[in-house]
Amino acid sequence: MTDTRHPPTPAKRDHSFTHHGVTIHDPYHWLKDPAYPTVEDPDVLDYVKAENAWFEYRMEPQKALTDALFAEMKARIKEDDSTVPQKDGEWIYWSEFEEGAQYRKHFRKPAGGGDAQLMLDENALAEGLEYFRLGAATVSQNGRYLAYSTDTNGSERFTARIKDLETGELLPDEIPETLSGLTWCAGDSMIAYGKVSENWRVNNVRLHRLGTDVCQDVEIFHEEDETFRVGAGLSAQDDWLVIATGDNETSEVHLVRADDPTGPQILVKQRRKGVEYDVDLRDGTIWVHTNDDHINFRLATASLDAPGEWETVIAGSDDFYLTGFELFKNFFVTEGRLDGLDQIQLRDYAAPGEVKPIAFPEASYVAGMGNNPEYDMAKLRLSYESMVTPGSVYDYDVQTGALELLKQQEIPSGYDATLYVTERVTVQGRDGTHIPVSVLYRKDRDALNGGAGGPLHLYAYGAYGYAVPPGFSTSRLSLVDRGFAFAIAHIRGGDDLGRRWYLQGKAFERRNTFDDFVDAAKGLIAQGYTSEGKVTASGGSAGGELMGAIVNQAPQLWGAIAAHVPFVDVLNTMLDADLPLTPGEWQEWGNPITDSQAFAYILSYSPYDQVQAQDYPPMLVTAGLNDPRVTYWEPAKWVAKLRELKTDNNELLLKTNMGAGHGGKSGRWNALYETAEEFAFLLWQMGMSSSSEAIGQQKTPSSSEAAAD
Repeated sequence: MTDTRHPPTPAKRDHSFTHHGVTIHDPYHWLKDPAYPTVEDPDVLDYVKAENAWFEYRMEPQKALTDALFAEMKARIKEDDSTVPQKDGEWIYWSEFEEGAQYRKHFRKPAGGGDAQLMLDENALAEGLEYFRLGAATVSQNGRYLAYSTDTNGSERFTARIKDLETGELLPDEIPETLSGLTWCAGDSMIAYGKVSENWRVNNVRLHRLGTDVCQDVEIFHEEDETFRVGAGLSAQDDWLVIATGDNETSEVHLVRADDPTGPQILVKQRRKGVEYDVDLRDGTIWVHTNDDHINFRLATASLDAPGEWETVIAGSDDFYLTGFELFKNFFVTEGRLDGLDQIQLRDYAAPGEVKPIAFPEASYVAGMGNNPEYDMAKLRLSYESMVTPGSVYDYDVQTGALELLKQQEIPSGYDATLYVTERVTVQGRDGTHIPVSVLYRKDRDALNGGAGGPLHLYAYGAYGYAVPPGFSTSRLSLVDRGFAFAIAHIRGGDDLGRRWYLQGKAFERRNTFDDFVDAAKGLIAQGYTSEGKVTASGGSAGGELMGAIVNQAPQLWGAIAAHVPFVDVLNTMLDADLPLTPGEWQEWGNPITDSQAFAYILSYSPYDQVQAQDYPPMLVTAGLNDPRVTYWEPAKWVAKLRELKTDNNELLLKTNMGAGHGGKSGRWNALYETAEEFAFLLWQMGMSSSSEAIGQQKTPSSSEAAAD
């Protein structure tokens, strides 16, 4: 029986390995169950359960605070919410949450008028399950069939089914072990999909013919390079099946007629290391978005007869980072970032160099293309938000340039944007790099804290070229309304300031990411936003790796840390080619198996390997037993080693979701409660747990008041 009066004391077992003449001792290697993805080793399960019991014991006194946080977070969410309907062909589609429901219902109705039809009820599919996630969901072009896929344990191995929307019956067809999308082709008689391998890799495109056994499915594309991943989708006019294969830095595209998917394929251009490209087609012309001659990408065209001869339409730019494009009947759209801010630009096919930008009202914001399913669009659906402006859906009239607000996120408990301010500040890193940081806080923050230098929560990701958008969050108001500032550090490793910004945080420049985050915290302290020891921080996955690195580097800075499914055992994972993601990740992190320099560099920062005898800040760590991306033993080993070596008495908690994966618990309320747990931990460690209510929080309206609004 677990003794919850003391934290677990995991056993140490001798284990070592040698690479490139360097011997690594890893006494917690035993926490990796050799039967994975099945986890059945009783010693492993006993340790994970002991950590969970310790988490519950230590967090029990904070339950009232957690429940209060959850209640106020839930009160900011419109329970019976729905998406803005959108026309696609002869139907109008939308989804809804019912009051109290964890999951969505998906509806449609005839575009010419008629009753709503329930296509799919996620709540019914999730009934009785600890975990549920809807993957792909796509309606056939004739509108009769819905193909959808579900994951019921968090392992991200989806099973696809097909529903006849005319009869409401499920077809007998069942496609297990899918991961990528489901694409209708061959006149709606076939579905193109990717089957996941035992190692959770998609290296193929297969065709399933309706009404046949899955064992008869035909493979039309197979990728031999184990580092590449494969996906497929339709072109803008739905006439070509676009098959893309690639890793994090190299890509290759093949085309095949959507009405004859088993027919001859066209190779657009042979892969070349370091060259990325993606394509679409319009009226027989191939459009290519590529970084072949500029780091920030260019847009080019080619003919089907000479698909590899690319003629520039929009040249690459040092200032404008071209992130993507969409083709429509009478115009096309380019998306990108200028000085780190999102840009949506309309362009004419006859004069592609003439830009018609869409202007937005705030100095810092997030904007992008929304759901635009039809080729002939007179109005574009756009999304917009900022750190103070709730998520908004607009229609943009292509002819007049008018923006029409269709919906803005409702906050039933009340929200007054004038109480808050957002800023974009710059801090200087140790190497002279200027790091942008987006900050949100209440205007009366100093009064709430009794002076300047109050608590600040710092968040970042910093990997794979993902730019964390300075968008809106109702949850973070639970910190901000208690006197916190909330900051997003746009550190290298993301592509916030262009492709070079990303490259400067990967492979042999990875340490820049960690240094930028530490320097961002120090810079915010120097500018008076907070003070040392009052900075809390969080990150997940690769952002969890970031958390592991920054507590090793500068433990004194942090008041508390939340590391979610943290990728902290970097060296061991990159040395294990049998793990699902490893071969495809070597371009991002380096291959320590073959490269001694990569081995030494990863070892120099890998958070698990660099744990040392020193004081560490209070930390909350999470994991998922079924996680295929960051395996459960990474956070488990890290916490075990921290328990052995850390020299402080600060809290160290590990919570492993026993029936979930990388994203934590499913269902909107279950996931929200986990956020409440995280915030309760942070407030507890910052000495603010006695305040169960947000300072200045507006009252929750009665049902009659809500109805009046």
